[in-house]
Amino acid sequence: MRRFTREELEAARDRVVPDVAEGGLAVLFCGINPGLMTAATGHHFARPGNRFWPVLHLSGFTPRLLRPDEQDELLAYGLGITNVAARPTARADELSREEYVEGGRVLTEKVLRLKPRWLAVVGVTAYRTAFGEPKAAIGPQERTIGTTRIWALPNPSGLNAHWTAQTMAEEYARLRRAAGLPPAATTGTTGTTSPPVPPPTD
Repeated sequence: MRRFTREELEAARDRVVPDVAEGGLAVLFCGINPGLMTAATGHHFARPGNRFWPVLHLSGFTPRLLRPDEQDELLAYGLGITNVAARPTARADELSREEYVEGGRVLTEKVLRLKPRWLAVVGVTAYRTAFGEPKAAIGPQERTIGTTRIWALPNPSGLNAHWTAQTMAEEYARLRRAAGLPPAATTGTTGTTSPPVPPPTD
């Protein structure tokens, strides 16, 4: 991935990052909002140091470590990506509470339309704010959206020091099993799961 100047990243604040989604997914992952690197590239979780893609692989959702620009391959695994809020920012704390609440409303409409088996919000604080659930904890939630169940996952940002890539992958794997997805097999026909890859350094 090429390096972007500060000016190029700032110029991406007005861009819209399309979802990677379709109807009937097993899991629709939901980020907080696009970062400036994601907005500049058009690829979700594109910031170096973000652990989403390594953790997705470590947890058995994907058969290999995908690059952000390979995000459309997720659909073949029954997976997708959206966000609570659409506005790109350098940091999630630039979003107002009102933006989270409105994002939760829009997200609810989207989930009712797409009907994924699970909505996985990657950031429990974002879930609490967007859905008015101040006591929500990591894991499956009692709330549902239509037939869709909800799971709050750890935020894979490199700034989230409370979770390592490995402990995060264990939580993501719990969701994978709940969604009825077997560990993704290594590319080929061996039927064995991929070996873990080391997390990137932040």
